[in-house]
Amino acid sequence: MAGLGTQNLIRAALIILLLPGSLEECGRIKVSAPVVRLGDPITASCIINQSCSHLGPEAQILWKLGAELQPGGRQQRLADGTQESTITLPHLNHSWALLSCCLRWGNSLQILDQAELQAGYPPATPHNLSCLMNLTTNSLICQWEPGPDTHLSTNFTLKSFKSRGSCQTKEDSISNCVPENGQSRCSIPRKHLQLYQHMSIWVQAENALGTRASPQLCLVPMDVVKLEPPKLWALDPRPEVAPPPPGCLRLRWEPWKPGLHIEQKCELRHQPRLGAASWALVGPLPFKTLQHELCGLVPSTAYALQMRCTRWPLPGFWSDWSPSLELTTTQQVPIVRLDAWWRQRQLDPRTVDVQLFWKPMPLEEDSGQIQGYVVSWSPSGQAGAVPPLCNTTELNCTFHLPSEAREVVLTAYNTAGTSRPTPVVFLESRGPPLGRLYTMARDPHSLWVGWEPPSPQPRGYVIEWGLGSPSPSGSHKTWRMEHNGSITGTLLEENIRPFQLYEITVTPLYQDTKGPSQLIYAYSQETAPSHAPELHLKHIGKTWAKLEWVPEAPELGKSPLTHYTIFWTNAQDQSFSTVLNASSHGFVLHGLEPGSLYHVHLMAASQAGATNSTSLTLMTLALEESELHILLGLFGLLILFICLCGAARLCCRPRKNPLWPSVPDPAHSSLGTWVPTIMAEETFQLPSLWDTGMPPITKITVLEEEEKKPGPWESSDSSGTCGLPTLVQAYVLQGDPRAPSTQPQPQPGTSDQVLYGQVLGSPTGPGPGHYLRCDSTQPLLGGLTPSPKSYENLWFQTSPLGTSEPLVPNQEDDCVFDFPLLQGLRVNGVEGLGGF
Repeated sequence: MAGLGTQNLIRAALIILLLPGSLEECGRIKVSAPVVRLGDPITASCIINQSCSHLGPEAQILWKLGAELQPGGRQQRLADGTQESTITLPHLNHSWALLSCCLRWGNSLQILDQAELQAGYPPATPHNLSCLMNLTTNSLICQWEPGPDTHLSTNFTLKSFKSRGSCQTKEDSISNCVPENGQSRCSIPRKHLQLYQHMSIWVQAENALGTRASPQLCLVPMDVVKLEPPKLWALDPRPEVAPPPPGCLRLRWEPWKPGLHIEQKCELRHQPRLGAASWALVGPLPFKTLQHELCGLVPSTAYALQMRCTRWPLPGFWSDWSPSLELTTTQQVPIVRLDAWWRQRQLDPRTVDVQLFWKPMPLEEDSGQIQGYVVSWSPSGQAGAVPPLCNTTELNCTFHLPSEAREVVLTAYNTAGTSRPTPVVFLESRGPPLGRLYTMARDPHSLWVGWEPPSPQPRGYVIEWGLGSPSPSGSHKTWRMEHNGSITGTLLEENIRPFQLYEITVTPLYQDTKGPSQLIYAYSQETAPSHAPELHLKHIGKTWAKLEWVPEAPELGKSPLTHYTIFWTNAQDQSFSTVLNASSHGFVLHGLEPGSLYHVHLMAASQAGATNSTSLTLMTLALEESELHILLGLFGLLILFICLCGAARLCCRPRKNPLWPSVPDPAHSSLGTWVPTIMAEETFQLPSLWDTGMPPITKITVLEEEEKKPGPWESSDSSGTCGLPTLVQAYVLQGDPRAPSTQPQPQPGTSDQVLYGQVLGSPTGPGPGHYLRCDSTQPLLGGLTPSPKSYENLWFQTSPLGTSEPLVPNQEDDCVFDFPLLQGLRVNGVEGLGGF
């Protein structure tokens, strides 16, 4: 109810704030319902009295929901002169809102009246009604779940009545129980109860939108009684009673006094204090004994115990668990096997220094807690108690023995007693050794140790491992005994770290002796080099620098070097590098710039990683003034030489006729290199020459002719005229004219001129034949035109007077041909030689 009062105060404050300029007694609001279901429509009307002095003839009534204007108001004037405005809000989505009727007065709105609107849901049916009888407060306490929020003020009432049988008939009503505001529980005092009579109980929920009631609960108050838990105590030991056996606990409890007259049963649960074990339940326990011995627990272990009780055999509720009681089980004698190993050192001829190691190996799951160890030795023939050699909580002991002592006794003890004695016999090394010992790294934290078993087969092995070489005491070593003599290896995982050198020793054990120990060194993982060699500058020049370094000595645990890498950087942050093999100890940097600064460092790499050396800074030598002058002079001469070569090339090129197209010179082309020596066209067709009665042509004389004026079909350019040579040359044709020539052919690109000519004559004529040649270097082909036809060449014919004149070639003359450069010398009969 206090919450509702606070809410009403807030609402009143909002109404006061929204009424700064209201017009009293000018209008009133009527609503269809002050409380509606959330989301339902609501209708309101505002009527303005005729007596309102502020109402003008054209007054407009407006509606506001909270601070927002609401459209849709319908205004009308009634017959009695009053004005009415009606509005319907289609969905009221606020659990609480203030509806205002306003009048526009000038430039402001004046509030005429206001109405408070509420929206919510009908109450849900209360459920999960339960009751229990509390004998401490002597009242029946009931509780329930009210259901979802209704957004409205909802009242809950616990109703009940007394009844006979199964609550079918109502006898006496019981006063209603109203819970405190916001609570879902209520207590019915003892004065309204009959502890052993049936009663019907239900919960009723009510708000502005409806009423709901829970299903009725029929019960007898004493059938729902809940007892308080007992108090647990440790059972005090008594001299006449033997202590509990190992793994057992004895406890007692004190019952709740108001429940002493009630028959009840109890349950006990226990849980180890250490570890993540769950609670273990024990019961039911007889209540009236008030004590119990709990066994089957782990010896020498702390446990937490709790107890709860309920009415029995009649119905009732379990009490809460009692506060925890902590007890520790008694110990038992250690049940262990002690694996022992030793080292001996002769101090003098009569005394031996012995270092004994041992490890307890539990033989049972609950082997008992060990509090200490005792090492004793009894000389033969000595009676009575002998003081122990060692009494320690450690797993090793050092003592002195006479040289003739061959055995000591080792035992473990605790408050419950001592373990079975373990004899330790100092065996002599007379057995066969291992065949071979090797190691292999499985991962950075383990090492596999393997061996070849000797013959006969040992009964076991002792494996020792530690860092580096053993110390005189050997206390830093880790060791393990393998009792299976047939194994050929074991995995070491204890105290193995990467990058460390381990010394591993394996000793075979036989029935009455042992074999010699064998030693091996191993790493589980090797590391990268710790540092790279330091660079030194040995010599330096203007464009080079010679570096050297001293390779580091191999380190234990470090992977061997695979290569070096040299890095150097100039002043422009341009980096260069080169890779060298691991045997290198020097390098020369070439291609450096004179007078420049360089930073150099060396990286040493192995399979496990790489490391860098310190950086070396060096500066190359600068060029001297005389060297600079020489370089500039040489550079100038080089430029002058290039210019002269270019000018000579331009000057020495042959001039071309600007009217003649620039085409390649066939005389200097490469056609001669791929034209076959004898083609089908080169076959001499001289049937008359093969006549046996005809003498062969043995000599061709070339006559010098005078220069003639060009014919009408020739070019007027003198460079294009084929002039006759001034020298007379003789050409001898011998042998088979169809055979390929054996004379050397001119190579392409040579400056030798290829002569163009024609052989004229008859083998039967009285005079020698003529060979006409042309030594012109003028190109024979036009720029884009094919080779000249046969009638476009210059032909000469000798007159009887010995003068030469140009002749038009006869179409029937078979000896006319085009270019002897491409086709070779062609001779076709003697029909065209009649004019000579």
